[in-house]
Amino acid sequence: MTPITEVEGRRLTLSNLEKVIHPATGTTKGEILHYYATAADAILPHVRDRAVSFLRYPDGPDGQLFFTKNPPPGAPSWVRTASVPRSEDKNARQVVVDDLPSLVWAANLVVEFHVPQWRADAPAVADRMVFDLDPGSPATIAECCTVALWLRERLAADGLHAYAKTSGAKGMHILVPLEPTPSSKVSEYAKRLAVEGEAALPRLILHRMARSLRPGKVFVDHSQNAAAKTTAAPYTLRARTEPTVSTPLTWDEVEEGARAGTAADLVFRLGDIPPRLERHGDLLSPLTDPDQAGPLP
Repeated sequence: MTPITEVEGRRLTLSNLEKVIHPATGTTKGEILHYYATAADAILPHVRDRAVSFLRYPDGPDGQLFFTKNPPPGAPSWVRTASVPRSEDKNARQVVVDDLPSLVWAANLVVEFHVPQWRADAPAVADRMVFDLDPGSPATIAECCTVALWLRERLAADGLHAYAKTSGAKGMHILVPLEPTPSSKVSEYAKRLAVEGEAALPRLILHRMARSLRPGKVFVDHSQNAAAKTTAAPYTLRARTEPTVSTPLTWDEVEEGARAGTAADLVFRLGDIPPRLERHGDLLSPLTDPDQAGPLP
């Protein structure tokens, strides 16, 4: 029997709650839904009013994974969609996760949540900037921490405030709240900083994606600021062997990670998030506060 539950007045059909999604930890779909429901107050501000893309992994990280921007078949009529540009002459509709029922409905599909740097009512006008720090083995998240600290200082020199989170995979994301700015301008600035970083720390930072250059360095991926690109949302679970979460960090944790070197342990799973929220609140709340947004130089 498929359970039906009511969430804030919306009836939802939930399926396969006992199904193990992350075999390494025995994490079930029901536990994933519980995580999203309990962390919703932190998650929703970062996805609300944004066109969401989904990486679906209904049979776990070792099963079929597929990325979709289109509303999934069978989406309830009350799940909001927005018209967003897909190309110069074509618009399409995408899901917007505005509330708890929509979040639980999407989580029931077993997805990673990915969002652009702009809001659905202002496509290609970014209100935040992102740098995706991707370490090439044998570099680890420790090297990402060192790069993150350089970026924080460089951004501060331009009057911008930076915030850090784990990617939930092997790297980190640095996020910056911005006054609304065309995505093309943000992309240009982000690339310029990545190039500066490579010049300042040539043994550590790369601004180019070439695989042959990657070993032992951190690729500062500035490309996710392009209007068509998306980034894993704060607090989303990732389709990894264990139920890791893209988790906001304190700068003290980043500094400690840089000092710890290869021993840096900045991996957080779904069970770690409620106590972190109780201790820190949402460390990324400034991203959703217009008063914290700075002008792009």
